[in-house]
Amino acid sequence: MSRKKISTTVYITPEQNERLHLLHERTKVPVAVYIREGIDLVLKRYAHELPGQMTLDTEPPPPPNKK
Repeated sequence: MSRKKISTTVYITPEQNERLHLLHERTKVPVAVYIREGIDLVLKRYAHELPGQMTLDTEPPPPPNKK
């Protein structure tokens, strides 16, 4: 079952556009799928920066370094 999606505008470089469309031509996977996968990778990579509920066995994060 497909989840509801929202529309947004994303600006990419001509090189990114060209490579995404070449990938699409070779795989027949829509460009939007690759963009969503890329967003998922970034969100996973930076998950530690996102707010979340701590469990009872989770230690609080250290305070940010002030420079």
